[in-house]
Formats: sequence, structure tokens, C-alpha cells
Amino acid sequence: MNKSLLRVNEAAAVLNVSRWTVYRWVEEGKLNGTKIGKQSLRVIGNSVDKLISENRTDH
Repeated sequence: MNKSLLRVNEAAAVLNVSRWTVYRWVEEGKLNGTKIGKQSLRVIGNSVDKLISENRTDH
């Protein structure tokens, strides 16, 4: 992942899931995120890479 912080929509596009799934996975601890200001959530890019590599079926 080239970006260290992803917007929720960007993370959802990379993972091919809905925005709401990204929010849920952050709450469940499957993805790491951080709040920017009061409302904006950013997803840590490395956690997206980690989630993908941990759930690959082709290794």
C-alpha cells in the first residue's frame, strides 16, 4: 500500500467491501484506524495489507 492513511471509501474499494463493512472491521479490530478531527476516520494502510495477506487462499 503506497498510502499510509486511507479514506474509508478508498479502503472499501481496495478490499471490495462496503464502507459500512470497513467501519465495522475497524470497530472489531480487524483493521486499524484513527480519527482525524471529530468525525473523519482514516484506515491505516498497513492494516489493509495485513488483512489481505492473512486471508489469502492461494499460499
